[in-house]
Amino acid sequence: MKKVPVKVDGRDLILTNLDKVLYPEVGFTKAEVIDYYTRVAPVLLPHLRGRPLTVKRYPDGVTGPFFFEKNAPEHTPRWIRTVNLPAPGSTKNRESIDFAVVDDLPTLVFYANLAALELHVPQWRVGDDGRALPPDTLVFDLDPGAPATIVECCRVALVLRELLDEEGLRAFPKTSGSKGLQLYADWDCREEPSAYAKRLAQLLEKRHPREIVSVMAKAARPGKVFIDWSQNNPAKTTVAPYSLRARERPTVSTPLLWEEVEHCERPEELVFTAQDALDRVEKHGDLFRRA
Repeated sequence: MKKVPVKVDGRDLILTNLDKVLYPEVGFTKAEVIDYYTRVAPVLLPHLRGRPLTVKRYPDGVTGPFFFEKNAPEHTPRWIRTVNLPAPGSTKNRESIDFAVVDDLPTLVFYANLAALELHVPQWRVGDDGRALPPDTLVFDLDPGAPATIVECCRVALVLRELLDEEGLRAFPKTSGSKGLQLYADWDCREEPSAYAKRLAQLLEKRHPREIVSVMAKAARPGKVFIDWSQNNPAKTTVAPYSLRARERPTVSTPLLWEEVEHCERPEELVFTAQDALDRVEKHGDLFRRA
């Protein structure tokens, strides 16, 4: 195993297997994964800071086995911030988990070196004392049931945007980096977020029964867009803006302009790779930045 010592913002790290290909279809290596996360960090880190991290690691690349990891690895450097939080329903019967919190570039590079391709975070942050704060974000995950695609998700996103606007909430769209679309809004804790999101999803299903479904049953989804409201559950996470996805190519969960949503006619129009995402940041800045 080839080891390369580096210093990132004053922190010492050992990078390994930089030439390992993690996306075989396009020859995208671990070095390129680390490079992407380093270059996108200025816009990515604000969406990770304070949020307990869950990752999907692909040590042998996207065509190999993967695993979810919530607990910070045993070899996590002491300078990485961790928070101990309750873990109800843990698959490993743990009462609590030591989550890492990605507050800075060295921590991000540490995880990229672990082939943590996907970064997932909840809709809430922790305070300086490590305790969970109330949710600050509302999310709707629009999942198309074949033959529906992201094009149909865009149409649903527009009616959902209108409803959220009526509710006094400003929506921000992004691709999932996979096949769907996600809408985020700043959340003011006016009620329990999952119940609120479910109610809106059911309302839109009632208004547009041929296009929208609000239930999780797979049998109900073909040809429709499932508005997944459940990711507002405090125990759940959603892929972070600018995170890579473990697809055939290094696609990215990419913030969008509303005009791109309004004018989308073909699914490929809203597929963005790591380089595409970096080019968009250079052109637009952070489209997910709350202003």
